[in-house]
Amino acid sequence: MDKTEELSTWVENFIRYLKVEKNASPHTLRSYVADINEFVTFMEQHQISVFAAVSSLHGRSFLTYLVKKNIAKRSMARKLSSLRTFFGFLMREKHIDHNPFQLVSTPKLEKKLPSFMYPQEIQTLLDLTAQAENALGERDRVIFELLYASGMRVSELTTLTVNSLDLYTGVALVYGKGSKERYVPIGSYAIDAIWRYLEQGRKELLRGKDDPGHLILNYRGEPLSDRSVRRVVDKYVTEASMHLHISPHTFRHTFATHLLNGGADLRTVQELLGHVNLSTTQIYTHVTKERLREVYNHAHPRSHNTGR
Repeated sequence: MDKTEELSTWVENFIRYLKVEKNASPHTLRSYVADINEFVTFMEQHQISVFAAVSSLHGRSFLTYLVKKNIAKRSMARKLSSLRTFFGFLMREKHIDHNPFQLVSTPKLEKKLPSFMYPQEIQTLLDLTAQAENALGERDRVIFELLYASGMRVSELTTLTVNSLDLYTGVALVYGKGSKERYVPIGSYAIDAIWRYLEQGRKELLRGKDDPGHLILNYRGEPLSDRSVRRVVDKYVTEASMHLHISPHTFRHTFATHLLNGGADLRTVQELLGHVNLSTTQIYTHVTKERLREVYNHAHPRSHNTGR
């Protein structure tokens, strides 16, 4: 086996490990392959023929190489994380005796607060879906109500099946990242919208075709894609003349923000969102300026204007 084949074999072994043992999604696998292959190209440019020859100095040189390419810090951090995990796997397999990326510092990322909608903004979008009295309008109403009521990811929405819903108890079984299951409440408004859609709109979209089982269908009676959900959201944002960057994920941010502003505890929100780490959920502990002002005006004795 030549050196190139050996490199490819270890990459293939690693991807198999991620797929079988870690149950990684296809998107995650593609990212790892792209990141590792980019480093393999870097190795070839520097006449490094085997992974065992990679040192921490090479790892830092690769970081410098990424900086010179003007790659975003978040992308750099992901690439370094991919390589740290990959070389950790090689250590586990006793192919190497140290992880060269363990001492390579990840660029400090700017903390970006998630964008969210105010109640009146999300109500505007919901009202628009109610005006479209046809099968697609009923479906769109379900999309918006479910995203806002449950905080589920768009990928979780598009894979949701009719059988995974319990409309009598008001919960849905969703499959999150890594195929992890969790139950989420879906709320009375979403339940009403789903009942109407199941009784009318969804039957029209199927038009006698084989039922794929998915809740959200396109005009051909097939499962709606993630990208199509984004197009649906864009359509209503444009109709509402909302000069905001709103994506399906904005509904998830809004769900979490409104829960916390309403008094929900962080652990509960973590469970509902399906976050593994509480630190991921903590970004939602920001509150709106209006909420801060409301609390201050209500609680502080010096908050009111005395007329002076």
